[in-house]
Amino acid sequence: MNLENISCQKSFGGWHKRYRHRSATLNCDMSFAVYLPPQVEAGERLPVVYWLSGLSCTDENFMQKAGAQRMAAELGLIIVAPDTSPRGPEVPGDPDGGWDFGLGAGFYLNATQAPWDRHYRMHDYVVHELPALIEASFPVTDRRGICGHSMGGHGALVCALRNPGRYQSLSAFAPICNPMTVPWGEKAFSRYLGEDRSAWREWDASFLIAQAAERLPILIDQGDRDDFLPTQLKPETLRAAAEAANHPLAIRMQAGYDHSYYFIATFIEDHLRHHAQSLKPV
Repeated sequence: MNLENISCQKSFGGWHKRYRHRSATLNCDMSFAVYLPPQVEAGERLPVVYWLSGLSCTDENFMQKAGAQRMAAELGLIIVAPDTSPRGPEVPGDPDGGWDFGLGAGFYLNATQAPWDRHYRMHDYVVHELPALIEASFPVTDRRGICGHSMGGHGALVCALRNPGRYQSLSAFAPICNPMTVPWGEKAFSRYLGEDRSAWREWDASFLIAQAAERLPILIDQGDRDDFLPTQLKPETLRAAAEAANHPLAIRMQAGYDHSYYFIATFIEDHLRHHAQSLKPV
């Protein structure tokens, strides 16, 4: 679990750092970003919020564009942002050259189909390998939250719903709520998981929420001017499934907002406060 520090910048009294390491789960080198608020230098151990980014992003987008460091410093939250897929010359991308599959588009699942199954196991990386590395290397508590945007919102929902007790807080921005019924998800799932659609359900939040073993409250923000809303995101499907299962879910439709980081930056304070409230020591 050797970590190579590849950059370091001071921010709001804390430190934004990027690291590279060899991932046994993904069979390649991976990078991640971490924000360590100033309380770390005072010797405090802090809870962690894992941020999962969307299609075509890397670990850098959120840290540079969301403006989360100020609130993370105030609230005493460590933020960890992994990459969105495995990387490297040995990792296959989209054979058709698309941006919505392969490199930058791991969909936070465990692929079962060749050649993707050798590398594309982002679910196990995010849920198990990366937290083990973080908890062995940084002054963190065992309190974890998870959040994400678009494909990363889908990932956050699925990681929490599939792993009861693993996370104490959950939120998402414009998540892909019902991926097995939308173009992005159908393309990814058919290649990563095969053509048997029944196997897709274990990676779809709108199906998982019905069988969730815990009732972890979910906060979702969605812009009503999001170009992807009617064709790719399907929050109404998740809302109906949550209501049927009596699962606590707040979907806030935000007037005038789109799918961009301007939207995320506007509401990131609300989400970090949502996480901080649940991540306080019990």
